[in-house]
Amino acid sequence: MDHDAMDVAEARYELVISVDARRSGEYDDVDKPRMRARIYRVLEAAFTHAKVARDAVHMEDRGDGVLLAVAGRIAVTRLLGLWLVEVHENLRDENRALRVPLGLRVGMHVGPVRHDDRGISGRAVDLACRLADSPVARRLLDAERADLVLVVSDALYEDVVSSGGKFIEPAHYALARLKIKEGDVNAWFHLPGRPAPVIPAGDPPTAAEAAPADGPPPASDTPSVSDTPPASDTPSASETDTPRAHYTVHGDMSQHSDNVYQQPVHIGRITEQRKG
Repeated sequence: MDHDAMDVAEARYELVISVDARRSGEYDDVDKPRMRARIYRVLEAAFTHAKVARDAVHMEDRGDGVLLAVAGRIAVTRLLGLWLVEVHENLRDENRALRVPLGLRVGMHVGPVRHDDRGISGRAVDLACRLADSPVARRLLDAERADLVLVVSDALYEDVVSSGGKFIEPAHYALARLKIKEGDVNAWFHLPGRPAPVIPAGDPPTAAEAAPADGPPPASDTPSVSDTPPASDTPSASETDTPRAHYTVHGDMSQHSDNVYQQPVHIGRITEQRKG
């Protein structure tokens, strides 16, 4: 009996990795095969240097990216640590000779994965793909002019990343709330070799989102990446104990408040006294 041949109903608990290329639709028919070849060189060299056996990795081509599932016998910390470092370094090497650098978005999640003759499936696969394809990952890659952005699920961060490890720095991850097809989820974003990124703001809200039927959403400490724009930095009258004042000014004016002076000072413009 072939113990590696598992029924479709059985699921293996594996690390799912979704890799997408930045703006793949902008590559023409000549450049796209070269782009795809670069992605495979980057990933496969990283597996080699991280000492991850080829038979431990399931790899599916996605045209503008790659979908991977790594067997549970491989420590997840090795993929989040050494493997990711190697991917980043290999990608930088590839980009040195390119006028338009290749950018990669990588989504990771651990969960049950089902294998069949055509590939892999399961909610873990769906989530990893959603993370890599999220608008926040796209915006972050562009806003930071980075080569690589990693997005991990909240469960993966809590179970593995938060404990740290070799080449794993939890303080360099930033939390954001994502809206995906299956519902809202927390995700953690990381730019290899950099401190925790600032999560970019979302797009302007639609008319329906600006006036939800059930009223405003509850406040949250988690940075939101919904389509609601950030609130203004200017406090409203209800947010301060000092009442607002209104002035009509004809000429020069200066306003000072809550100042502490250590010696006599003169505020304002000195003018010549008129003798009458």
